[in-house]
Amino acid sequence: MSALAAAPEPPPQPAPRYLSPRTGDAQITRAVSRPLLARAGWRWWAGFLASLVVTIVMFVSIGWLFIDGVGIWGINTQAVWGFAIANYVWWIGIGNAGTLISSLLLLTRQRWRSSINRFAETMTLFAASIAGLFPILHLGRPYVFYWLVPYSNVMGLWPQWRSPLVWDLFAIASYIIFSALFWYTGMLPDLATMRDRAHGRLARKLYGVFALGWCGSARQWREYESFYWAMAAIAVPLVVSVHSVVGLDFAAGLMPGWQETIFPPYFVVGAMFSGFAMVITLAIPIRSGMGLESFITLAHLEAMAKILLMGSIVMGLSYASEWFAAWYAGAAADRTLLAFEFTGAYAPYYWALLLFNLGLPQLFWFRAMRRSQVVLFCVAALVNVGMWLERILIIVNTLSRDFLPSRWGFYVPTIWDWLLLAGTLGFFCFLFFCFVRLLPIVSMHELRQLAHEEREG
Repeated sequence: MSALAAAPEPPPQPAPRYLSPRTGDAQITRAVSRPLLARAGWRWWAGFLASLVVTIVMFVSIGWLFIDGVGIWGINTQAVWGFAIANYVWWIGIGNAGTLISSLLLLTRQRWRSSINRFAETMTLFAASIAGLFPILHLGRPYVFYWLVPYSNVMGLWPQWRSPLVWDLFAIASYIIFSALFWYTGMLPDLATMRDRAHGRLARKLYGVFALGWCGSARQWREYESFYWAMAAIAVPLVVSVHSVVGLDFAAGLMPGWQETIFPPYFVVGAMFSGFAMVITLAIPIRSGMGLESFITLAHLEAMAKILLMGSIVMGLSYASEWFAAWYAGAAADRTLLAFEFTGAYAPYYWALLLFNLGLPQLFWFRAMRRSQVVLFCVAALVNVGMWLERILIIVNTLSRDFLPSRWGFYVPTIWDWLLLAGTLGFFCFLFFCFVRLLPIVSMHELRQLAHEEREG
C-alpha cells in the first residue's frame, strides 16, 4: 500500500492543438476571404455546372409530378409511402444534425468546433429546406399545402391536429427559422470583415447591410457572446424535439415495427450520426478545394471519426433493442416483420445498411484509419447511404408486411423516384457551390480566438 501511495502521478496530457503556433490573425483572415475575393477556378466552375445540370433534373421531375400526379412514383395501395417520405426523414435528419453539432460543441467548449461549425450550420439550412419539399410533393395536391397552416379556411375547417403532416409543418418551420437566426448571428463578425476587405462597391454595400453595423466594440462582443450562447442552449432541446416529432410520425401509428417508444430517441441519434457523416463528407473536399488544410486539420478529422464510431455503437444498440422488442413482445405481426427484414425481398439492402452503419465505422478504432482521408471520406459517404437505406426500409418493410397477409405486397421505385432523389442531391451541392463563393465557409473570428488561446496555453 505504501509503495502504491508513493507512486508519482502521471503528468497531465497536453491539450491537443488544432492550429499551427505560427497562425496569426492576418493569415486566417487572408486564407478564408481569398476565395471570395479572387476569381473562381476551373474546379469550382466544373462542380457548379455539374450540380446545376442535376438541379435542372430535379425541377423537371417536380414539373412532371405536377402534370401527371403521384402515380409516376412507385407507391401503390400497399406502400402508400415511398421515396418521398424516406427522403424527407433522411434530409431532415441531416438538417437537424448541423445545428445540434454546432450548439453541443459550443456548450461543451470543444475548441475544434471553430473550423466546422459554419458549414455544418449551412448544411442544416439547405438540408432542412429540401426536406420540407417532400411532404408537400407527396400531398398529391401540393397547391393546397397552405391548408396545413392553423387558420380557418373559407369552408370553416381547421387542420387535422392528429395528422403527422401538421406536426411536421410546425417542426420544420420552427427549426428552419431558428437555425437561420443561429447561423446568421454567428456570421455577423465575419460579414463585417468582408465588408472591410471587399473590392467592389456593391459587395461592400451588401456585406455592410447584412453586417448590421458591426464594429467590434467591447459592448457588441459582450452582447453577442451572451445572445449566441443562449441560442446554443435553446438549440439542443429544440433539435431533440423536432426530430422526435419526425419519429412520432411513425411511432404514433399502429403498424408493426412502428409502434415503439424507442423511435423518438432512435431518430435523434440517427440524425446526429448521419449529420456527422455528412459533415465529414463535406469537410474533406472543402479543405482541399478551398486550401484550408491549415484550419481543417487531421486532428479535426480524427475527432469527427471518433464521434462517428460512437454513433455507430449507439445505432447498433438501437437496432438490437428493436429486434429484442419484436421477439420479446411475442406479437405474430412483429415477428413476421423481423423475419422479413432479414430474409425477405429487401434483405440484401437491410444487410447492406448494417454493414455501412455498424461494420465499416469500426475501422475507426485504429488511429491510422481515423487519419486517412480516403478511408474517412468513403466510410462517411457509405454511412449516408446506409442511413438512407434505413429510412426507406423502415417504410417499405412495414408497409409490405402489415397485419393482413392479403395486403402483403412490394414497393418498386420508378425512374422518377430516382431522378428526384438525385436531383435533390444536385440541388444541395449547387447551393453549397454558391455559398462558398459568397460567404466565409469557416468562422474567421472563432479561428482567431482559437489561435490566441492556443498561443497563450
